[in-house]
Amino acid sequence: MYNRILEEHDLTVFFLITFLFTWVFWVPQALISTKLLTVPQALENFLFSPYNPAAFGPLVSAFLLTYSSKGVAGLKSLLKRGIDFRFKKIWYIPIFLLFPLLTGTSLLLAILSGEPSPNLIILSDPPFILLAFIYILFLGGPFQEEWGWRGYALDRLQFKWNALFSSIILGTVWGIWHTPLFFIPGTIQSQTPIWGFMILIVCGSILFTWIYNNTGGSIFAMILFHTMNNLSFLIFPTVETELGGLYLLIINIVSVAAVVIVFGYKKLVYRS
Repeated sequence: MYNRILEEHDLTVFFLITFLFTWVFWVPQALISTKLLTVPQALENFLFSPYNPAAFGPLVSAFLLTYSSKGVAGLKSLLKRGIDFRFKKIWYIPIFLLFPLLTGTSLLLAILSGEPSPNLIILSDPPFILLAFIYILFLGGPFQEEWGWRGYALDRLQFKWNALFSSIILGTVWGIWHTPLFFIPGTIQSQTPIWGFMILIVCGSILFTWIYNNTGGSIFAMILFHTMNNLSFLIFPTVETELGGLYLLIINIVSVAAVVIVFGYKKLVYRS
């Protein structure tokens, strides 16, 4: 009976657990940052350290609910999708190049518009880029989040709605989940207007679904794609310019429109 109730409301329960786990850590960070909360120094150091497990909310929720409903076999199936690279190799092109192209082009347009160029020294340091890639993959969001957002929630949303609408729902929830980060200095969110971030993350969600559906639901592909998204902001500091964010917004909207037109809104899969 308990498992049946969980299955009937699995998406709601997934989102609740995800938010509760994450916000237990991020909300105190935001309150400390805005001087609305004071905690012992040791706790503050932990909350603002790389060891803060806040971003693991989607992973914890997905693994907990999968085990609850499908047991060890379900967990094994979920884990296998995290190392599933048996998709057409052509999809590695957008996985690795799309977000750097979008972000880099936005920065270039900002510079051509007369803005001073930010520091691009990272481009000349491949070892640092590789280390940053590894760090971001495991501790910068992708590994912690993609088991849940795409690995658990997206399939269930697409079972009820088409790919485009499912992506918009998931992107909206995904954006709201990040809300405390807008009040924490040093985060990308703290440098971005909330409305702009929400549009970008919904656009991103559609692109994620596009890659996900065309790679057979590979969580491995999603982790790589998410890593490249986050890494592109480090390589091309678009948000440090005044117009870069606006150009990025426009380019993302145009890119998403092109994907939807070419691949179709129902499944976002190429119709041969």
